[in-house]
Amino acid sequence: MNDRQKLPVCVAGASGRMGQMLVDAVRQSDDCVLAGALDVAGSPAIGRDAGAFGGQDTGVAITDDLAAGLARSRCLIDFTRPEGTMAHLRECVRQRVNLVIGTTGFSDEQKAEIARAAQSIAIVMAPNMSVGVNVTLRLLEMAARALSTGYDIEIIEAHHRHKVDAPSGTALKMGEVIAQALGRDLRDCAVYAREGVTGERDPSTIGFATVRGGDIVGDHTVLFAGTGERIEITHRSSSRVTYAQGSLRAVRFLAGRESGLYDMFDVLGLR
Repeated sequence: MNDRQKLPVCVAGASGRMGQMLVDAVRQSDDCVLAGALDVAGSPAIGRDAGAFGGQDTGVAITDDLAAGLARSRCLIDFTRPEGTMAHLRECVRQRVNLVIGTTGFSDEQKAEIARAAQSIAIVMAPNMSVGVNVTLRLLEMAARALSTGYDIEIIEAHHRHKVDAPSGTALKMGEVIAQALGRDLRDCAVYAREGVTGERDPSTIGFATVRGGDIVGDHTVLFAGTGERIEITHRSSSRVTYAQGSLRAVRFLAGRESGLYDMFDVLGLR
């Protein structure tokens, strides 16, 4: 397949750890080609080749000009921060470029704007693009239904020291999936902190615990603690490459779609 037949993809945050992983995944893909690379204004990476950090020549320079960076692309992959993603979203709508969003930490208002934008472009939005994580979410749904009484539910997550939001988007998604399976609303039953004399545990709650340190890519464990037994469902990431490969599956899923808001369950056929 020559480059003209491949899906032209733009990567946001191209000089970051995840951005570089995405650039490399696109470069090595058989059916996608790097058509743009974005970074924040003032970044020392502006003007450099997007593959320079990995010793590669992609022929695509990193830019802070959204319009120019997206001009030749059909899909943007964005793992940045909410404020950056929202700016990218508006330009994607203007240019009719589809969007894969791996960013987490959005407010309800920002999520509503994304949903409105999906009336004009096709968007895959998921807190975790890993195929394994999304299979884990399906397993958690099944476990929650089977263990709906007599089991206390705790979600423990660990990430690297640079992560700025907590709990992680993946941990929150796990909580949402479990709460929905139990007929609850996570906003009403989540417990994010415990300190001092807290009293006995409310059996209807879902607890969260957060660890930040070192270079941990991402560990998530859901504990179903009953009387006489406990069940632990764990996913551990050892490399961001799983997120990059899942993102490319999302790009392929969006090819030919003009609008709609999807998640990785749609991409993987897990509905």
